[in-house]
Order: sequence, then C-alpha cells, then structure tokens
Amino acid sequence: MATVLVVEDEPAIAESLAYSLKREGYGVQIAATLADAESKVELAELIILDLMLPDGSGFELLAGLRRLERPPAVIILSSRDAEADRVAGLETGADDYVTKPFSPREVVARVRAVLRRTSRAAATTGIAQLPLTADAATRRAAVNGVALELTRVEFDLLASMLEAPGRVFTRAQLIERIWGDNFAITDRTVDSHVKALRRKVSEAGGDAQLIETVRGVGYRVSDEPTAGLDEP
Repeated sequence: MATVLVVEDEPAIAESLAYSLKREGYGVQIAATLADAESKVELAELIILDLMLPDGSGFELLAGLRRLERPPAVIILSSRDAEADRVAGLETGADDYVTKPFSPREVVARVRAVLRRTSRAAATTGIAQLPLTADAATRRAAVNGVALELTRVEFDLLASMLEAPGRVFTRAQLIERIWGDNFAITDRTVDSHVKALRRKVSEAGGDAQLIETVRGVGYRVSDEPTAGLDEP
C-alpha cells in the first residue's frame, strides 16, 4: 500500500488521521512542521497537508514539490472554506481540498480516490504524433517539443484528453478522472484549470486552440484547431 505523509501540527487531528489510514492498510508518516515535512517528502506517495504550520505555510511545501520529477499527490486540509482559497490551493498544484472540521473516513476515501486517479494517469503513455505531448512516466509535457511547466491538475487534464485525441470530454468526465467521485468540484474549477493550461501552451509558443471548447459539452485536444476559440 502507499505511504501517506500527514503534515499537521495538531496532535489529535494527526493521530486520528494516522489511525484511520493505518486501518485501511496505508503506511503513515507524521510531520508537525514544514521543516520536518520537507525531510519526509520523498517517502510519500501522497501528502495530507495543513496550510497553517508553526514554521511556515503549506504553500511553501507545495511550491517545492513542483520542482520534483515525480511529486507526490497532495490533499490540503484547511479551516478556510472560501471558494477563492480552494481555487488557490488547487491551482497551486493540490489534488483535493478538505475543510475543517472533517470526517477521517471522508479523508481516507479521498486519499483512495486521488491515489486511484494518479495510478491511472501513470499508465498513460505520451503521444508523440501531436503538437501536445504528456509523458506520464516522467510527468513531463511539451508543445512542439518545448517543455510546459504545469501543475499536477493541469498535467492530468492534458494527459486525460490525450488518451483520445479528438474525443470530447465533458466537464463531469474530467472531474471524475482528475478528482474522483463525490468531490465538491464545480465546472468553473475545470474551466479555470483549462484556461491556465491554454495560457501556458500559448506562452511556450504553441497554439492555445489545440485545446478546443465544444460549446455546451466540454473539451478536446485536436491537431487541427479551429479558427475560433470559445473561452470556457
């Protein structure tokens, strides 16, 4: 089973999560500080991350993970439940966002769903024939050979659509593939990530219209983009 790193400075919360995860067969590491978490990152397949830590912000750890070749998945824990906070966490690279108070059983279910999704993405191979490529083995993406610096969610969106170039993926299908079942993810969150992905494709010299909007349905990757790009 995967190893989960619980980064939480409240002992009662950390121990409750560790107990629930161990009951499901997961290996568990606990870190109460940012410094301790940084020393244990490479041991984990998934991190449960509190944003408010005694020696810094969880966002600092998230930023550092993006420099790793194969970063672990991340589920944020936070007492801040405003939509802006959730979107900021997801756009920084987190896979899911859980607000306090929470049920340990719910968190374990989300851990299972995120790990299931990342395992599925790891089985996806890169597609070299298209201008856009995403190699799941190295988690590297490119447009016309130029590397793209993507968040985890942006990469997984691109990799999912590259599984079937030309096929239209609905927002609901993308939510299920990227976040799993029963997650409080809205269509607007998907649109926001697609918009960011397009921007990065354009900044790297590619055509943002390679990721097409099919109005009223969803998105697809095309090697022959149409002239008009409908923004999400």
